[in-house]
Amino acid sequence: MITSLLVTATGVIAAPVLVPFAITSIGFTATGITASSTAAAIMSSYGGFVTTGSACAVMQSIGAAGLGMAGTVLSSATGGALGYVGSLLAGL
Repeated sequence: MITSLLVTATGVIAAPVLVPFAITSIGFTATGITASSTAAAIMSSYGGFVTTGSACAVMQSIGAAGLGMAGTVLSSATGGALGYVGSLLAGL
């Protein structure tokens, strides 16, 4: 039980750090989308019409400004849930 709680807590703490890191790593940055990156390929798949609220727009927003309060809460909850389910599947 203690191990499950530790894995869950790790997910809660790590997710808000890892999500922006991952998004920035694929090319969504504070200065815009990095040329020849995965982010550039994602943007080009929209054919020049990136709409408000699309996955590309949301990832660029996170890359430029971070998760914000709602994103931090959502990623923490998701990280905790994944940690908990993972610990159950691993038999911890």
